[in-house]
Amino acid sequence: MRRRLALSGALAGVLVLCLAAPTRLSGEEQPAAEERPAALVQVVRLTRSSLPRTVTVYGTVQPSASAHRTIMAAAAVRVTAVLVHQGDAVTADQPLLRLEPTPMAAATYAQAQSAVRIAASLVERTRSLLTEHLATAQQLAEAEKSLTDARASLAALNAQGAAGASVVRAPAPAIVTALPVSPGAVLAEGAPMVELASQSGLVLRAGITATQAPQVARGNHSSVLAFGAARAVAGTVTARGAAVDPATGLVPLEIALPEHTLLPGQPARASITTGQVAGYVVPHEAVLIDDSGATYVVQDVNGVARRVPVRVLASDDAHDAIEGALDAASPLVLSGNYQLQNGMRMRVAPAAKPP
Repeated sequence: MRRRLALSGALAGVLVLCLAAPTRLSGEEQPAAEERPAALVQVVRLTRSSLPRTVTVYGTVQPSASAHRTIMAAAAVRVTAVLVHQGDAVTADQPLLRLEPTPMAAATYAQAQSAVRIAASLVERTRSLLTEHLATAQQLAEAEKSLTDARASLAALNAQGAAGASVVRAPAPAIVTALPVSPGAVLAEGAPMVELASQSGLVLRAGITATQAPQVARGNHSSVLAFGAARAVAGTVTARGAAVDPATGLVPLEIALPEHTLLPGQPARASITTGQVAGYVVPHEAVLIDDSGATYVVQDVNGVARRVPVRVLASDDAHDAIEGALDAASPLVLSGNYQLQNGMRMRVAPAAKPP
């Protein structure tokens, strides 16, 4: 009985040792550490450089104050014909409107003509009386002054178009931005008839937040892209307000535009360059975002992946300027970086040969 129990105990010990011992494969089945699968990636050398610091604003193309001109009625007139439309490009001296004086203005002009005739007759009569010593030199001087005043009043009415039908012409090449009149309208003196904008004085009027405003200064260069356009145009900041506009909640901003590039009323976006940002400049695809929204990159440290949290300082169309605890001697992983975790082994794909 004791021998059988002892034998049973021995078998149990062997069984425990067998279960506890790790399973080993043959030499053909056991892969060496250097033969384990590794992710195939592409890398790029890490370099320090700089990118432009930019501020993006949105606005509408409008004429600047110096490029805007309003033609007003010089006297009470009636519009007989409107010869252009809003948005038309007009040349210098091109007819815009046809006008005629109102009945009251015509009566005033007739009275001025009559006053000139009477004053001229009075001057001739006073001269004749003076030669006969029936009038004084003072009386002649007063008659001549009355004639001068009457002629001046008549000339002013002529300049106002009170003499008869007249044509309003464009003073220079421009774009018709507003036309608040229609045929048959009767306008009082000083009423606006047509608004023009010079194509050489267009600006992008935009707004910027109060926190970003101090970064922008007069003379900053910008890239202006009209909505729907394929190419941007160069612009220059010409004015930046010093107070918030209560109507928009933004600080007003003006960007001068090149001639004959955009049209009044076009909405556009402007990227204003306010300075340079130094850092590690890397392609966009090198920067990843984790599940918590934090940005990071992956470096190749002796064939092993190392995730490094980074902060993006600035961006352009193809690159980001970043900073973080980066190893300047270790390449940055591009293609395949999204599949890597800390400590994973990597294989670097050979660089593509130029065509």
